[in-house]
Amino acid sequence: MSHRRFSGSKLVVATHNPGKLVEITDLMRPFGIETLGAAQLGLPEPEETGSTFEANAELKAHAAAQGAREPALADDSGLVVPALGGDPGIYSARWAGPTKDFSIAMTRVQKELAERDRKAHFVAVLSLAWPDGHCETFRGEVHGHLVWPPRGKRGFGYDPMFVADGHQITFGEMDPEQKHAISHRAVAFRKLVDACFR
Repeated sequence: MSHRRFSGSKLVVATHNPGKLVEITDLMRPFGIETLGAAQLGLPEPEETGSTFEANAELKAHAAAQGAREPALADDSGLVVPALGGDPGIYSARWAGPTKDFSIAMTRVQKELAERDRKAHFVAVLSLAWPDGHCETFRGEVHGHLVWPPRGKRGFGYDPMFVADGHQITFGEMDPEQKHAISHRAVAFRKLVDACFR
């Protein structure tokens, strides 16, 4: 299957989440591409009405590409806990409430999990959309388990309670470079780069 190559010098990152913007900007830096956040361009956050990570990522990418008239990269990601029936899943951000307080979300996961199996995985789906409607979508996952209490002040979201398989420290305790090497977003990003930036 042939993919469309990205040939511009500017990329809109369809997020209002500062942590996500920093992470994606760091990943794009080696390609010399200027990233602009949707918030700094005054683009509204579209309602995430999809039932999958893929559908929501594509919805956000298309909205930003249309609004900015530039190619746009969107990410939809979340924590999937099989013992909770896959929750919080696509609702990961909503579990943090209107103030996006992830200490609330982590506490809720911990309460609902109680003594059940603590296996979990992060999913990230990256969608790159062009103003003409073309879209390329890539999925990454990283598997591990959840710990309590949360550890570390780095990263964002559920990072302080997630330990990736083969590691002893949480994503909240990891150096950004170490996390970028193994994270769900990094896995999806490598697929995106191989398809659209090489």
